[in-house]
Amino acid sequence: QVQLVESGGGLVQAGGSLRLSCAASGNIVSINAMLWYRQAPGKQRELVAAVTSGGSTKYVDSVQGRFTISRDNAKNMVYLQMNSLKPEDTAVYYCNADRIYYDDYVGYDYWGQGTQVTVSS
Repeated sequence: QVQLVESGGGLVQAGGSLRLSCAASGNIVSINAMLWYRQAPGKQRELVAAVTSGGSTKYVDSVQGRFTISRDNAKNMVYLQMNSLKPEDTAVYYCNADRIYYDDYVGYDYWGQGTQVTVSS
């Protein structure tokens, strides 16, 4: 069984920083792309950042230059370093893996439970 578990959320003042972590557990062979999404109250879930298995990254325009996504393939971890946080970054942040190879299987579209990030003004 494969699971994703996020950690690192919390309350921070505007201009501060937080680092989110997501650990994938199970008998994992490899993970394709790993992504961070967020959902603010009353809004749709949006893609924040993504990193491929080869390390290529992309970001939504609103976080470009402030957030950095990275991954450790050996540990099956993905991180989101968030700097210069703004109140509009307040949301529940979710980790996603689009394809995971484990044991003799491949599974698709795994999600973590989410971690709350609150930025006060």
